[in-house]
Formats: sequence, C-alpha cells, structure tokens
Amino acid sequence: MNDRVTPAMHALPDGEAELTLVVRLPWEDVARLGQEAGRLASQTQRPVTLDEAVSHRLRSAKAAAHARPAGEQPPPVPSSASVSSLPSRPPAEQARQAIERINGTR
Repeated sequence: MNDRVTPAMHALPDGEAELTLVVRLPWEDVARLGQEAGRLASQTQRPVTLDEAVSHRLRSAKAAAHARPAGEQPPPVPSSASVSSLPSRPPAEQARQAIERINGTR
C-alpha cells in the first residue's frame, strides 16, 4: 500500500492558499534556506521558520518573473545546474555543517 497522501490545500483568510507537501533536498540546500531564514529574520526583526523562508523565496521569484517585460523569457537553466555550489562532502559532514549554519553555531 502506498503511504503517500494527496497534499492538503487550505484557503487562508488573506486570499492565499496553503499547500502541504514533502520535498527532499540536499543538506546544502537546507543550509541555504537556513541562511535565507536568517536574512529574513534580520529584516523583519523576528524569528523566521524555514517554511517562511521558502515562501518568501517563492514569492520573490514570482514577483521577479512578473516584473519582466511582456514576451521576455527567463534565461534557460542548464540541466546540470545545481542550487548549491558547495563542494561535495560526505553526507554526515553535510548534515553537521547544515545544522551548525541553521543554528548559527558556526
């Protein structure tokens, strides 16, 4: 039997929708989201979750896409492009460093 369930979607009072899903990410990307959360927390002067950082990043990308002149297409992204530019490390080391970055203990 498949344990996966169709993601739930909820309407929010501000006119947006909330979609719950599971995403598998490399530790480097989780660390980058932690850095994004840190930057956003500095701007807003309050704690920010990784969920909020992802939402902010998606909204920023959406706004940037809408700001392009009509007919202009985004530049193509090579299929070998990666979100992270960190060198490859053993998974345990990646996890340790990502957690340190997220917790700010580094």
